[in-house]
Parts: sequence; structure tokens; C-alpha cells
Amino acid sequence: MSLTDIINAVVSLKKDEVVENVISEINKGTQVDDILDKGLIESMDVVGAKFSSGELFVPEMLMAAKAMQAGLEVLKPHLSGDATAEKGTVLIGTVKGDLHDIGKNLVSMMVEGAGFNVIDLGVDVDVEQFVTQAQTQNADVVCLSALLTTTMPVMAKTVEAIKEAGLKVKTIIGGAPVTEAYAHQIGADGFSDNAPGAVELIRKLMAA
Repeated sequence: MSLTDIINAVVSLKKDEVVENVISEINKGTQVDDILDKGLIESMDVVGAKFSSGELFVPEMLMAAKAMQAGLEVLKPHLSGDATAEKGTVLIGTVKGDLHDIGKNLVSMMVEGAGFNVIDLGVDVDVEQFVTQAQTQNADVVCLSALLTTTMPVMAKTVEAIKEAGLKVKTIIGGAPVTEAYAHQIGADGFSDNAPGAVELIRKLMAA
């Protein structure tokens, strides 16, 4: 049994095995941060790479993320201090007027799997809620999701409101109708059309 077994179980979409392997590593006395970084986080990097190369599709990626999350729930009580707070806080939600959440949920799970503290506001989130929560939660990055073309203007209003509030928060957008050109147009800090890309973008923005 090793950390590779955790990675293999996540990639194989075997949630129960992920949980068993995480418990086994904890019982063996493996460093909890190693289980997180070299097991669970590494597993989602592998899943992201397989998605990018066309080996995995969205349904499998969603199942892998759920398997990883099951392992993360087991690990959380053992984490030294708040390991996720060190990487940063990411606020995510689907904008007002839009009730689609599959893409948003996948990004949320993969970003949490990458070690960030994720606050998911759900769907139909208005501009004021994004601004207020970004302030109170001391967010580093705000992720806005939309699947309907009609709700895209809410993204623009939210990005503008965050800037007007004087918050030093990075904003990224995503969803089927959204493009990189639109991100530039509304002044967002970035765009991704898939969950692994969102993770990489958040890592870059946090490192900048």
C-alpha cells in the first residue's frame, strides 16, 4: 500500500478504495500533508491531464472528483492547522438567473482537490452576494459560472462591482457560452472552459 494506490483508486473512479487507502496511510503514520499533496492532489492532476488528452470525459472526471472528495473528507480532521488556508480561498457560484451547476460543481471539487479552501455559493447568486461574500470570506479568487447567454451580463456587473468595492480579488469566468475574448471585454482576470484549466489558472493567479 502506498500513495500511488490512492492516485490509482481515484483515476479508476473507485471511491471506496480511495477511502480505504487514505485510512490505511493515516494508520501507517504517513505524513498527513503527504497524503494530501502526493496522494489526493496529485491524483486530480493526473485526472486533469487525462481529460486534456481525451482519455477521460466530463462524467468520469466528475466521478473521479467525487472519489477524491471522499478521501479528503476522511483526511480533513487530521490536517495540521488549516493546510487549505495557506493556499488561498476561492469563492465560486453560478450567476443570478442561471440554475446550472454541473460544471460549477466539478470546478469546485477539483479546486478543493488542489488544496484550496473553496466556498461554493450555489446557483442563482446575485452581484451583491458575490461582493459581500468575497469581502467577509477574504477570498483570493472569485469564479463566476454561466451556461445561459442571457446571464453573461451578470458576470460583467459582478466583475465591475468587485472592482468598485476596492477588493483585491482575482476574478475568473467560465461556462459554455463564455470566451476568453469576453473575459478581456469585461475586465476579468481569466477564463477557462474546463475544470482542470480552472485549477491551473487559479494556481497561476495565486502565484502572480
